[in-house]
Amino acid sequence: MAKQITGYVKLQCKGGQANPSPPIGPALGSKGLNIMEFCKQFNARTQDKMGQILPVLITYYADKTFDFVVKTPPAPILLLEAAKVKLGSAQPNLKKVGSVTWDQVRGIAEIKMPDLNCFTIEAAMSMVAGTARSMGLTVSGEKPF
Repeated sequence: MAKQITGYVKLQCKGGQANPSPPIGPALGSKGLNIMEFCKQFNARTQDKMGQILPVLITYYADKTFDFVVKTPPAPILLLEAAKVKLGSAQPNLKKVGSVTWDQVRGIAEIKMPDLNCFTIEAAMSMVAGTARSMGLTVSGEKPF
């Protein structure tokens, strides 16, 4: 018989560096979940992505057990790394803070493809390019499709 799902918790944690301090501790502790068990499992699964911010969807059950799914890093974070800038623009339509190429956009789209709701890499590239524009990054080069 399947376990009864009580709820979900969404968090963003650094890969391989989860600890019981906020935001993880209060979010899981208020639900009565084992915080240290989550931290151990998360750190073991994300050792190869050390330091990257990763979204996590935690499903917790009535018997206080949990499962979690680690998603791909958010597109804005990947775009900031590709453009080598710290922050996006406060006025993206007026001030541009950096530039990314279509090859970089394709690489990010391939990484993000499992979490996006599109079927082709071209559609994923358009989504990532739109995110870049809304952050104040220009997408340079010839559009490949």
